[in-house]
Amino acid sequence: MTTTPSGTPRLTPLHDVHRELGASFTDFAGWQMPVRYGSETAEHRAVRTQAGLFDLTHMGEIELTGPGAGAALDFALVGRPSAIGVGRARYSMICAEDGGIIDDLVVYRLADEHFMVVANASNVAVVAPEIAARAEKYDVEVRDTSAEWALLAVQGPASAAIVAELTELDVPSLKYYAIDAGTLAGIDVLLARTGYTGEDGFEVYCRPADAAAIWAALSKAGEAHGLIPAGLACRDTLRLEAGMPLYGHELNRDITPFEANLGRVVVLDKPDGFVGQDALARRKEEGPQRVLVGLVSSGRRSPRAGYAVVDPATGAEVGEVTSGSPSPTLERPIAMAYVPPSLAAVGTRLAVSLRGTLEDAEIVGLPFYNRNR
Repeated sequence: MTTTPSGTPRLTPLHDVHRELGASFTDFAGWQMPVRYGSETAEHRAVRTQAGLFDLTHMGEIELTGPGAGAALDFALVGRPSAIGVGRARYSMICAEDGGIIDDLVVYRLADEHFMVVANASNVAVVAPEIAARAEKYDVEVRDTSAEWALLAVQGPASAAIVAELTELDVPSLKYYAIDAGTLAGIDVLLARTGYTGEDGFEVYCRPADAAAIWAALSKAGEAHGLIPAGLACRDTLRLEAGMPLYGHELNRDITPFEANLGRVVVLDKPDGFVGQDALARRKEEGPQRVLVGLVSSGRRSPRAGYAVVDPATGAEVGEVTSGSPSPTLERPIAMAYVPPSLAAVGTRLAVSLRGTLEDAEIVGLPFYNRNR
């Protein structure tokens, strides 16, 4: 767990703002983070219909600069970051030699020889030195710059209109998974059109000293659009509805990208290879022994992480729930789980053991929610 030298949780530069807003806090990866401000369901629905404002400063940033930056990342990660255009981003992963996922990442190319890798808060202390070690043979400088950045996110259908009021950047033309440098409320920022909610949205990278001013400006601009502050609880239900994996749940060291239905991010034919290449090539050829699926239940109780998935035809445990929750949008319990490929077809009827009681469940396609449908 990442903590301050005294062992107490770390505070984001917006902690006092959250406290004044009446937030409830939770310890997350060594950070004291707002979990909700009032009703997590109301926050969830605001993001789906209007907009929510998140503090994501706990995420980690690792920057690579130098002529060998692209090649170093090609070797360190499963994808081909050297092919990313300047001002664009790509989802990727860093895997161990055996193919297990160390973390899932977003890689931004800020300039020809400048990349920024965004890691999960719980993993940055492992990911940063691992990337540095894998980059040793390349002409590149690797720095963990997490302490130099604060990160805010505006997510929801109204997010573009809110952000456009505060920046000279051409918001409508900023593509999904793109990033640009400019100002927001007169403050220097990096503005990315990305997110983890299934909605259109923007992530704002700024200096920690500027975070409170940017939060205030976004809050004021968002008043007419229904924007409200949103915590980690609704972020989790939003990403679950959108079928987005969470490290420590759907992703871990025992899972490869192929089990998680993310084999598309793996580039096996890179000329200089990459860490985990041989193991991942074997897994692709052999096929996974378990795959990630979506489950919906007609009951009232929700499956939770760790609950057993049962084949009702035999009574045997055949899998495990990785994430589960009531869905505010679908108004029924949903979950993601790993099951054998032979039971993974959409429409397959299974059951989840809810503390000894079997609840019927059906496999459905992921994501559960898609804003473009």
